[in-house]
Amino acid sequence: MTLARGPVPPIPLTVLTGFLGAGKTTLLNAALRDPALADTVVIVNEFGEIGLDHLLVETVDEGMILLSAGCLCCTVRGDLIATLEDLLRRRDNGRVSPFRRVIIETTGLADPAPILHAVLYHPYLSLRYAVAAVVTVVDAVNGAATLDSHVEAVKQAAVADRLVLTKADLADAGVLTALTARLKALNPGAPITQALDGAAPAQVLAGEGLFDVNGKIADVRGWLSAEAVEAAESAHHYVDGHHRHGKAHAHDHDVNRHDARIRAFTLVSDEPIRRGAFDLFLDLLRSAHGPKLLRVKGLVCIAEDPERPVVIHGVQHVFHVPAVLPRWPDDDRRSRLVFIVQDLDPTFVERLWNAFLGKPAVDQPDAAALADNPLSLRR
Repeated sequence: MTLARGPVPPIPLTVLTGFLGAGKTTLLNAALRDPALADTVVIVNEFGEIGLDHLLVETVDEGMILLSAGCLCCTVRGDLIATLEDLLRRRDNGRVSPFRRVIIETTGLADPAPILHAVLYHPYLSLRYAVAAVVTVVDAVNGAATLDSHVEAVKQAAVADRLVLTKADLADAGVLTALTARLKALNPGAPITQALDGAAPAQVLAGEGLFDVNGKIADVRGWLSAEAVEAAESAHHYVDGHHRHGKAHAHDHDVNRHDARIRAFTLVSDEPIRRGAFDLFLDLLRSAHGPKLLRVKGLVCIAEDPERPVVIHGVQHVFHVPAVLPRWPDDDRRSRLVFIVQDLDPTFVERLWNAFLGKPAVDQPDAAALADNPLSLRR
């Protein structure tokens, strides 16, 4: 008798990023020695950029190397989508052992968004892979100067789910404290780990994120880190559309920094929201301000099925196929959406959210009118 096959659980995919010289190579080399990263596929932009010689066992196929940790390493020769599709074909056809996760190591100048788009947007890859985490490596010695000079570095830190500080032992204590505070202000929801001699616990890369390949509910609450974002946001407020700091952050921003253009905030609702209203909220927001949505993560209580929360994950105008969890991960059944945005007033997003929730408010946009005229969102 042939057993019916159920849906194939998505394969967790981690994006490892960080600016030039931050220490991604050292971190990845050290992590690959840990058994926790066995059965992992590592994708690097250029094989020569990462020193894996001490881990090599044999050449499995052109462009693919078997590592001593039980991992496979392959180069991206052109299109990332083609590489990810080829890995699935090899796995499904038994040409490589079933791997449990994928790590993509980006170049130092890379904006993580296009890589996330490749997984989130593709109709097939979005079903077979699930973005578990973005891990960003930051050089503690040069990190502040890099953030000042390169907007790519700011975006890499802003969209991260986990931040790793390297060379912390070489940094002045005051510099390290200031950089840590800056990163927490830029991305309050991301835990910060200090690497020791360039290495960090393998769980930084292998830790469970949004999806668990074994079908269990992962720590969605921790993945969202909504409470940390809410706490940071409470120290800020807006006056006449401009960002102002509370007493905890009374200093003035350096105008040469990009940080002030990027904000993290949360939207929370105690009441379930109808699926149609929620879909329209997202459609209108991303059609009008998609490029400004650096990251959107959320756990939503849908009125039609309140016992099974929907997980939302998006980058700019591209959103992953919503995942429906079999149950809530804890007793907190509120809808929680975490936004990381650039050049977008959080109060405007909140007003739109409240409009679709049906909450009365002064100067609130009308949801029905917005549906008929989405161009009114462009402010």
